Amino acid sequence: MNTKLSKATLDAINNEDGCATGLPNRAYTSEEFFRVEQQQLFAKTWTCIGNGCSVPGPGDLQPVGFLGQPLVMLRNKQGDVRVFHNVCSHRGNELVWEACQVKNTIQCPYHGWAYDLDGRLLATPNVGGSGVHSIDCLDKNEHGLRAARSAVWMDLVFVNLSEDAPDFESFIAPLQQRIDKLVAKEKFSALRPAASHGSYTIDFAGNWKLCVENNLESYHLPTIHPDLNAVSKLEDHYHFYGDDLFAGQGTLKYDHEQTNLDAFPVFDGWSDMVAEYPTLYPNVFLGLQADHYWTRFVQPVSAGRSLDHLQIYYLGDAADNPDFDAARAHRLEVWAKVFNEDIGVVEGMQRGRCSSAFNGGVFTPIMDKPSHHFAKWVAKKLTQRNH
Repeated sequence: MNTKLSKATLDAINNEDGCATGLPNRAYTSEEFFRVEQQQLFAKTWTCIGNGCSVPGPGDLQPVGFLGQPLVMLRNKQGDVRVFHNVCSHRGNELVWEACQVKNTIQCPYHGWAYDLDGRLLATPNVGGSGVHSIDCLDKNEHGLRAARSAVWMDLVFVNLSEDAPDFESFIAPLQQRIDKLVAKEKFSALRPAASHGSYTIDFAGNWKLCVENNLESYHLPTIHPDLNAVSKLEDHYHFYGDDLFAGQGTLKYDHEQTNLDAFPVFDGWSDMVAEYPTLYPNVFLGLQADHYWTRFVQPVSAGRSLDHLQIYYLGDAADNPDFDAARAHRLEVWAKVFNEDIGVVEGMQRGRCSSAFNGGVFTPIMDKPSHHFAKWVAKKLTQRNH
């Protein structure tokens, strides 16, 4: 199947003079297309692979599959999150098979080669025969774990496998500047991951791009989220854009005291009733509210299957104080209801991409504009490959 986009298709997608066309069906259904975008849309930029709180203490290890490659996320003795390729330098065995904690070293289950938490090769037992643990031709300094280029921002862990993206601070600066207008950067240091009722994963039968497109727009609020629309109506929402980095929506009617149960502490100086939901391309969603913060990242599994990972954070003791346990449970229930309401239409759109009567559909110039912004980004990245 041809993964290139013709000039006519690109012109229809990039149309700014009215209604535009969406990406063709094959962009959502073709495994060949999926493989191409893994390299063009994910490997060549900064892509999220997890949350730092999944490796909370020194020695915590979390294996991660990304773009078909085995990686391992860990926290070293200095408290820094590092990402390495999850393969032993000896015979390529996958080192870490499941989340675990080690004291000082990562040991390969095959021949026992051992690495420290900064990837240095420490031990090669019996490599020269029984009881002989070193040989002249093997320089341990040259056979440590290979580090993946990584960065941590707002507890999200990013990697750049091509290693040629701009430095992370330059990459994220436009979105950071927008967030700084809501609350000063240093105040975010008070956020901590919820100790209970703070995370979950949705496994859905849909292409990752459909999840992104759906998350970007508020047009579907009255039909898919009637309860949410009752308190934060369609007309209360606005859209915003950040060049080739992000787009999103916000609301002027977020009520952080929806019930007496949800009386969480709030950021000082936060604009009353405002909440914003940026989507950072290619796969990160942020929920920025006065009393809590959540992250979601979409993990593409195949052309027709994805995982959506949620993590919630609260200010100070609200994250782990047992007195807030019921409130945390209620807040997770509220968000889980909203996000699960989207699954039916995302999976419905995926099935619709198999129809010969549909091939891209329509982006209208007002209500679909954020989703259109993302589709243009995808087309641009794929076009750069073609050139």
